[in-house]
Amino acid sequence: MNKIATLFAGFLLLLCSFPILADTIKLGFNYPKSGRYQDLGLQQRLAAFLAVDEINKAGGILGKDVELVIRNTTGSPERGAANTEELISQEKVDMVFGGASSAVTIASGKVAKDLGRLYFGTTTSANATTGSEGHDHMFREYPNAWMTANALGSYLTTTFGDAKYFYVTADYTWGWSSEESIRQFTKTVDKQAHPHALTPFPRAFIKDFKKALGAAEASGADVLVMVLYGDDLVRALKVAYEMDLKTKMKIVLPNISLGIAQKVGATIMEDVISTTPWEWMIPYQLGFDRGQQFVEAFTEKYGVRPTSTAATAYGIVYEYKDAVERAGTTNTQDLIEVLEGHEYTLLKDLQQWRAFDHQNLQTVYVVRSKKREKVVSDPLRSDFFEVVGSLEGGKAAQTLKEWQAERAAANKPPHL
Repeated sequence: MNKIATLFAGFLLLLCSFPILADTIKLGFNYPKSGRYQDLGLQQRLAAFLAVDEINKAGGILGKDVELVIRNTTGSPERGAANTEELISQEKVDMVFGGASSAVTIASGKVAKDLGRLYFGTTTSANATTGSEGHDHMFREYPNAWMTANALGSYLTTTFGDAKYFYVTADYTWGWSSEESIRQFTKTVDKQAHPHALTPFPRAFIKDFKKALGAAEASGADVLVMVLYGDDLVRALKVAYEMDLKTKMKIVLPNISLGIAQKVGATIMEDVISTTPWEWMIPYQLGFDRGQQFVEAFTEKYGVRPTSTAATAYGIVYEYKDAVERAGTTNTQDLIEVLEGHEYTLLKDLQQWRAFDHQNLQTVYVVRSKKREKVVSDPLRSDFFEVVGSLEGGKAAQTLKEWQAERAAANKPPHL
């Protein structure tokens, strides 16, 4: 009986080994399916599924299929954090990524760290994400507010000189840090000379935008910087157009995406200045072959053009694949080691996961919205932007000293 029992135990052990060999690598995807950033979330979702499909058709990661496990944040930091805990503790995902709000990303990333998983931030621009709230388990692919403000500030200072500015700013983490950064790089830190108005977040109403934009009009400013995003930006731009502000001042946005531009419309978007790390027309304007391949695959599969937020999600999935294959494991600490300082090219020119803060260094493009007739000449009416300036990631980002100063101001250690 002992011999039979031993053989049976061995057989059970052999059977149990098969799921281990045939298991999947699970990626937790935390995105806004609903709420004011739902359009950004949809683009992230489409791109993430495209990347996973391509990777699985090519043999997976370390020979294992990749599975995307999704949760809806609704744009809520609390929901994002709860989702992250569920994805890691119950779904047993190997890493988590996502976010179209910095507050959601920061809250979710802290849970991921507590539970020993990496969190990759997608569309999160607040400096705090990899700055004062940064930690060793957070990697942010998207440029932060400092980087976009640096690129934008260089262009605005050259183009508009000592013009008077007015800021309309969303009253939360991203809005504050974006306004502060742009003020610094445009030398408009004096709030008496260059005033601002705050709009509620996340529940701003049309009346809030009308009040803020009315103050901007009354100020006599030459440049209106609208530090808003998602549906808030869409509505505010429409209000500004109805108030005829475009004929009275130049409209500038810290960040833009194709999805937002499409919702606003080609007429209202004409000549608006902003920044982006990527949009579908840039690989064609600047000759990035892999970026063009992504555009064509995405457009063929979904019938729409990919946006910068789609490119971010797509790039994260491929970068996770690359890190796991270079490390030979999904172990979090090993992945941190192989990611830190890693340089690569994917959909554009050179990018790097910087070691000391885990901010992705990449070129930031200053773009101007094209005339309406140019936009609608594209078969999908999506050819919105032309590049009018750029700044390389290493020049755009904070230095170690500047980053450590931000950490010190928040009573955080000078390292992750």
